[in-house]
Amino acid sequence: MAKGLFALLIVGAAVGIGKHTVMADWRTASREPLGIAPDPAQHKEAIVQVYAARAFSWRGIFGVHTWIATKTTNADSFTVYEIIGWRARHGGSALVITEKEPDRRWFGAEPEIIADKRGAGVDGMIQRIDAAARAYPYDRSYTVWPGPNSNTFTAFVARAVPDLGLDLPPTAIGKDYIPGGIAARTPSGTGYQVSLFGLLGVLAGVEEGVEVNILGLTFGIDPKDLAIKLPLAGRLGPS
Repeated sequence: MAKGLFALLIVGAAVGIGKHTVMADWRTASREPLGIAPDPAQHKEAIVQVYAARAFSWRGIFGVHTWIATKTTNADSFTVYEIIGWRARHGGSALVITEKEPDRRWFGAEPEIIADKRGAGVDGMIQRIDAAARAYPYDRSYTVWPGPNSNTFTAFVARAVPDLGLDLPPTAIGKDYIPGGIAARTPSGTGYQVSLFGLLGVLAGVEEGVEVNILGLTFGIDPKDLAIKLPLAGRLGPS
């Protein structure tokens, strides 16, 4: 068993390092939009998207940073909700809500869209996302590992808005840190999970499949999408 886990970690490390380039200086790392977000001038319907990008520097080998973007019907810009750790470390609120391009690089790392909802009923979803984001209980604290961090925030909001159906990637370290307890619905709202401070737990859901969390590292299988989930590497299987 131990040899099998070690082999999976080696595979995950090889793939994870291959996906990530360590940036030397955050001040010069690109924050330019990638051009994958819908243009509000052309897409008048309500839109919710969730993005993930490899974290900055060495942390990106292990995990991703996630954020939520919303646009109400006929709005001319996106509102982005995210947790920025350094703000809490300097005594401020880590919760940042701004109007900007949602698909900007995360200090050089290319973002990918991991959830996309549009059209009828999405305006109501956006109202619930806004309320949940503002109710996030850890806006004044931040811990890279095992949480609470930016992925804890995204999972918290997703649990409050289950019709988002969010299946966070296994590299979203901190997603299993459950505010105020050890048991909760999964972020997708399609199952349940038990987790001890994000360090040890199990999860089962229609969207997520089955996951085991060991010291913040996720191992799992997703029968619905014919994929396996590994630490560092993320999801391996069909797109």
